[in-house]
This record gives sequence, structure tokens and C-alpha cells, in this order.
Amino acid sequence: MRSVPNRRTAATALNAAAVHAKAVDARPALGGEVNAGAAAAPELDALERSGLHERIAERLRERIIDGSLLPGAHLNERVLCEQLQVSRTPLREAFRMLAGEGVIHLIPNRGAVVATLDRAEVDHAFELMASLEALSGELAAHRATEAEIQAVRRLQLAMEQAHARRDLARYYRINRDIHTTLVLSARNPVLAETHQRLNARLQALRFRSNLNPDKWAAAVAEHARMVELLEARDARGLSALMRRHLRAKQATVTAQLDQSARDAPSAQPASVQTAAARATPARASSSS
Repeated sequence: MRSVPNRRTAATALNAAAVHAKAVDARPALGGEVNAGAAAAPELDALERSGLHERIAERLRERIIDGSLLPGAHLNERVLCEQLQVSRTPLREAFRMLAGEGVIHLIPNRGAVVATLDRAEVDHAFELMASLEALSGELAAHRATEAEIQAVRRLQLAMEQAHARRDLARYYRINRDIHTTLVLSARNPVLAETHQRLNARLQALRFRSNLNPDKWAAAVAEHARMVELLEARDARGLSALMRRHLRAKQATVTAQLDQSARDAPSAQPASVQTAAARATPARASSSS
């Protein structure tokens, strides 16, 4: 299923600064992630049910991004239904949506498994993402409205606050909103759709690239410079910086993958480990 960015998506991105400026990250249940003994939430009305699978998909994306669900992990339907207080029908619709994005794999007789990228796939994906973000920066410098530029500025300030508190989860959510706003400000729907679909597969890796404090601080500084170049409408400078930004992410991610491969007891090449993970996905608990 393809999710094409539209005017509603653009409005959401522009409102993100106000949303993320709140000190408390209110996260209502879907029916809610609750303890097993908690009372079930009231039945959702028809309007809430209509978009329930999208909200389930977003919650699962967040778990995959923050590492609660690792590559190769099996998504246990029974456990997830209990945690999210939903039936299997919207959960399976969410699975199909995520499978269409390449975030999970649907394996016959096994069910849903978190997708795994091997070393070559990661390199190829980041090469393309660097070019997409560079183009979005170039176009946004020409086409962004003043309101969009101010939205990016507010998001940057909120992101810096999250960094100062070492709140990586909140930082990354705001970071995503900044990049989304820049892409939508480019006003190229084909670019936006391609970026959205590719980024869905890379988000977990981009999140973990900030686990190194020095790399994280460097990324914050680069983002501050991006805002300056956007405000100056320096298309060439912003494009070049966004390409370097993504290439730096790629270098960090691939170094982490190489280190993980060296530390693996089997000492297999990353591609071999990936193939094994796909063939025998780990039965990881979905309750973490």
C-alpha cells in the first residue's frame, strides 16, 4: 500500500513544531499498551476504527526504530493484540501496510518478521537517500514558504532541547519532522513519495546512528547550519550540506554494522547473517 504525501500530510508537518514543543509526550493507548491485568479500553467508535490500522502501524514503526523490535524479530499477533488492545483484523491490516513499505516481511506459515538489510543494501539505500535529501534541500531553498521556514526553525529549537536532555526518542521524532517538512517544502510529490518509502526502511538505522554522543552532537550542529542555509535560501549550500549529513550517517551506520559482524560469535559476513535471520527469524518477544 502506497502512502503518498498530500496536503493533509504537509499541514501535519507544519504543525509539528507546536506539537513537539509540549513538555509531555502524551501517548494515548490504541487501545493502549497496558499491563496484562489492566482493564480493557472501551470499544472504539466507527470513526476511530477507520484509521486504527494506521495508528497500529505507527506504533510498530516506533518500536522498530527504537530497537524494541530488532531486525529478524517475529511479530507475535496474540501478544501484540493484548498489548495494543486491538483485534487481529486491524493488526493484520497494519502488517500489510508495513510490508508494503518494506519495514517487515510477511512469510507464509511464519507470519510477520521485522525486515533486515544487509551491508550492501544499506550502502545502496543511503547512497540514494543522500541524493534525495540533497535535492529536497535545493528545491526547498527555492520553494519553501516563510511559514515553512519558521516551522523548521521552531522544530530545530525543540530538537536542541531534546538533545540537551539526552532524550533520544523525542529528538529523533522531531528530527523526522524536520526532514519531512524540508521534503514537502520542495513541492515535488514524486520526490516526497520516494523519500517516504525509502526512509521507512532506514529509520531504525538512522536512529541508532545517534547513540554515539560525539556523532549526535555533530548532527545537531549540522541541523542548525541547515536552518541558517534555508533561511538564507542558499540552495547550493543546503544541498551540499544535506548530502554530507546523510553520508556521515551512512559512515556511522556501516561502521556499526561492521563492528557487529566482528563481534558476532559466528564471525559470519553480514550478508550471511542476514540470510540466516530471514530464513530463521528470531522469536523475539514483542513486549519489550
